[in-house]
Amino acid sequence: MNLNYVVVRLAQIVPTFFLIMVVIFVLVRLLPGDPTSAVLGIHATDEAVERINAELGLNRSIPVQFGLFFEHFLRGDLGDSIILKVPVMQLVLERLPVTLFLTAFAAILAVVLAVPTALASAIRRDSLLDNSIRAGFQVGLSMPVFYIGIILLTFLAAKLRWFPVGGFGDSFGDNLYHLFLPALTLALSLSAVLMRNLRSSIIDVLDAEYVDFARAKGLRNRVVLGRHVLRNALISTVALFGLNIGTLFGGAVITESVFAIPGVGRLLIDSIYGRDYPVIQGLTLVLAILVSLVFLVTDLVQAWLDPRVSHS
Repeated sequence: MNLNYVVVRLAQIVPTFFLIMVVIFVLVRLLPGDPTSAVLGIHATDEAVERINAELGLNRSIPVQFGLFFEHFLRGDLGDSIILKVPVMQLVLERLPVTLFLTAFAAILAVVLAVPTALASAIRRDSLLDNSIRAGFQVGLSMPVFYIGIILLTFLAAKLRWFPVGGFGDSFGDNLYHLFLPALTLALSLSAVLMRNLRSSIIDVLDAEYVDFARAKGLRNRVVLGRHVLRNALISTVALFGLNIGTLFGGAVITESVFAIPGVGRLLIDSIYGRDYPVIQGLTLVLAILVSLVFLVTDLVQAWLDPRVSHS
């Protein structure tokens, strides 16, 4: 891998983070309502509103507020929750591991579902197996995440009682058990996207001349598929996987609410309803940074799979 490519990609992260901070800061202040109403209620007096605004720094100009927000961020201080009265960083450290666990679990399930089915579908293209696989994944792709979650929750958890209806668990095995349905809910849509892309890429690679040459040399079919076909077909799928990580985090916000999971997604929705500016800013910023880091890792993996990327 080209070292200059790695350095350039790392350098691009800095302005990206700054732009993310600006966008988040502006969007939060475009939300209808104000935090003082959430704190004081509908019977707040003008004096109380002015006092709360002064305590929160909301009576200052927008550039000054952003400057303070940026300064505190560089010190690792995301402020204090207006509603919960605790540091936002503490809430992030408590809730983020749950969301990361759920997202990673969903990503692994999506890959496990997509790669074998895409390979089988491409090898037996236009067969009954191929058509059945594509039709099955199309159903998952066409339904919203929250609807899939409600269906799985209703039948597998509430009626059949195979899985819990919510919660996170205490041990690692218990966590896997509690988060299987939420992770499967997120994985179904992502696996459908990955499967369709990977199937198309495998078909293109199978028709390439170097694959015919590898088979003519007498290499086993397993070696040809693993070393020559799958590795080259995965290049575009890896990029697509990285681009969909943001969607996975967004789906986790909804899924955590459906399954009552104590992650940052559920906290984010509660904070939006309560107009808790510091929590909304902190959680959104952390999620945006995580997505940006995933994009960086995706680019590096893609450059490792295809060295031409780092020289372009």
